[in-house]
Amino acid sequence: MSELDPIVNCGVSLYPYQNKAVADFCTARDFMRRILIVAPTGSGKTVIGSAIMKIYADLFCPVLVLAHRREIIAQTHKKLADHGVNAGIIQAGHPVHPMRLVQVASLQTLHARTRREVMQLPPAKLVVIDEAHHAPAQTYRKVMEAYPDAVILGLTATPCRGDGRGLGADFDCIIEAPQVEELIGLGRLVRPRYYAPTKLDLAKVHTRAGDYVESELAERMDRPQLIGDIVGHWIKYGERRKTVVFAVNVQHSIHLRDEFVRLGVKAEHIDGSTPKDERDAILKRLETGEIEVVTNCMVLTEGWDMPEVGCCVLARPTKQIGLYRQMVGRVLRGAPGKTDAIVIDHSGAVDRLGLAEDEIEWTLAQDRVAENLTQKQRKRDGVEPIVCRECGALRHGGLACLECGFKPERQGKAISVIDGDLGLVTADRKVSGREYSQSDRISWIAQLKYIAQERSYKDGWVYHQYLNKFNSRPPVHTSGVPPAPPTPEVRSWVRSRQIAYAKSRGRAA
Repeated sequence: MSELDPIVNCGVSLYPYQNKAVADFCTARDFMRRILIVAPTGSGKTVIGSAIMKIYADLFCPVLVLAHRREIIAQTHKKLADHGVNAGIIQAGHPVHPMRLVQVASLQTLHARTRREVMQLPPAKLVVIDEAHHAPAQTYRKVMEAYPDAVILGLTATPCRGDGRGLGADFDCIIEAPQVEELIGLGRLVRPRYYAPTKLDLAKVHTRAGDYVESELAERMDRPQLIGDIVGHWIKYGERRKTVVFAVNVQHSIHLRDEFVRLGVKAEHIDGSTPKDERDAILKRLETGEIEVVTNCMVLTEGWDMPEVGCCVLARPTKQIGLYRQMVGRVLRGAPGKTDAIVIDHSGAVDRLGLAEDEIEWTLAQDRVAENLTQKQRKRDGVEPIVCRECGALRHGGLACLECGFKPERQGKAISVIDGDLGLVTADRKVSGREYSQSDRISWIAQLKYIAQERSYKDGWVYHQYLNKFNSRPPVHTSGVPPAPPTPEVRSWVRSRQIAYAKSRGRAA
């Protein structure tokens, strides 16, 4: 059976790797009590967990699920319903159903109610901890210790503490699903395309608890020039895709939102204090395309799924491999018509922590850190990522760019060549524009039409872009030219016009 063929298990279709994770758990629980399942963001770890919970519910064994975000609680409750399990919810604003075998609990609500003796801990033979990299927190440990005879199941995409060390104090074994690169090959995730236009100097920013000190980091990042660069590079590289921006703190997120809006981009901001209804409405506007960008501070890093989002901007530097992979993972889910994801890194994370599809050696050992094996091998081979001078994407040194195919050739000493549009040298040695044939111009129309359809632009956009490029009207009516995928040259030219337009609006403002 192909890895792409789902298996029907517990009434829900599981992919073979998901089914294997369930089977491996059932084997491990006979020998170990605290089991950690590791599955990348977008791989369906909630589906895996729900299938396991369904097994317990069918045997009339009570289950308790712990989560720290309402989005995770809602997702888990829905997945259980898909499996035919009618679970109760322990969370403020929800009615209590103590007789239901499975209870999905907000950790904060459960802790508060039991401390005030409003309720007792529900019975459980299985305790499930979603986003289990938070398990070392004292509140989680207290609940786990209250169930000495239960099996503990942890679910996470990033099985490490903030400092990268293993979770061996809380779990006995790791069951791993396929990693990101394999899931891309299976068509479950899309491949990220990286742009890293900013070189940051963070030498004076101190580290605390395994990551940069937030106040110092905010002072370094929340500067007008850097904020302008972030927005300008999004206009250049983001292809006007639905985008999530990760900021250092609330003020930084607001400043980024304001700069996007100032340059004519429909953007909104959310943070931890944004009311639930308002947050939901903002994210709905992003989903429907009413806005293009949402900036946030540590709100959308976990428990948020919107496959249609195709670009993330990393404006928050971090040393934490877990946080980095959680942020990038938000845009790797597949969606109709989505062939890749764009990652614009203003944080230095790609250089520091590697690519999101690199193979990671996770560990439970508390005296070891997770290790990026692919990045380590690249350094040995001398093929570390560099910026492609043709399209701006990251490529591996010495290898052809995966995006545009460019590969630098060794030049002779007597001749120096700069790649780009060829120009006609006139008598005064000035270079005029490249000479385009009739077929070249029609090809440009086809490629501009493709971009217009891709971004839902009006028909007049193609006409005006052609006029801007060639200083003349199109030689044919555009409706008779079928769209064609654009070359890097055409995309680059469109980006340059968008940047020029944004800068002109900025000067006018």
